[in-house]
Amino acid sequence: MRCTDCPIRYRAVCAHCEGEELSNLEEMKFYRTYEAGQPIVWEGDRMDFVGSVVTGVASLTQTLEDGRTQMVGLLLPSDFLGRPGRDQAAYNATAATKVVLCCFRRKPFDQMMRATPHLAHRLLEMTLDELDAAREWMLLLGRKTAREKIASFISIIARRQAALHKRQPGGRMVLELPLTREAMADYLGLTIETVSRQITALKRDGVIELEGKRGVILPDFARLVEESGDDSDGGLPA
Repeated sequence: MRCTDCPIRYRAVCAHCEGEELSNLEEMKFYRTYEAGQPIVWEGDRMDFVGSVVTGVASLTQTLEDGRTQMVGLLLPSDFLGRPGRDQAAYNATAATKVVLCCFRRKPFDQMMRATPHLAHRLLEMTLDELDAAREWMLLLGRKTAREKIASFISIIARRQAALHKRQPGGRMVLELPLTREAMADYLGLTIETVSRQITALKRDGVIELEGKRGVILPDFARLVEESGDDSDGGLPA
């Protein structure tokens, strides 16, 4: 796939690259595909690449000293994996669904980033967005009710899907949840029974409709945002 045909072209780290810069990226990139459940990289592994998720969703986990693992984040389409200048993985990354990863050889990418200020600036923007998301997740896990957690998770997925299609979330939306209910429970700090109960309650109250195993229809996105305890911009109400 050529960069100009990429579905995440204007959302990924290379969003502001043009002409010769795209040609340079073409020369250093390669694609890897991972099936659901397949590890992408283990915490502490040496990484000789960085990359962007083109399609699919990956989960990020960390392993505690006693062997337990905690899910700490998700990688959605256009999200960046790896850190320039750091050759070891900070997290375990596992494909939650089938994932296509656009990889760049790390050393050439590091060199290009040092020589291309707007590439470094774009990565900084994405890192700050990731920090904001981490802070939002701390709030979600620590202060929100189970119902608000489920609604927040669905709204996050809806917002990201809308962003990839270059539109604002709103009205009736159709999406597919990237995680099983068991994985959602782990990610949200809930039991699988609680996740199932709250999804059923949201369906009963007309906030969502279900389609198949993971399909979700949002009749009114604003109603979902209200249920999440956030305002229309994704923050807490004033």
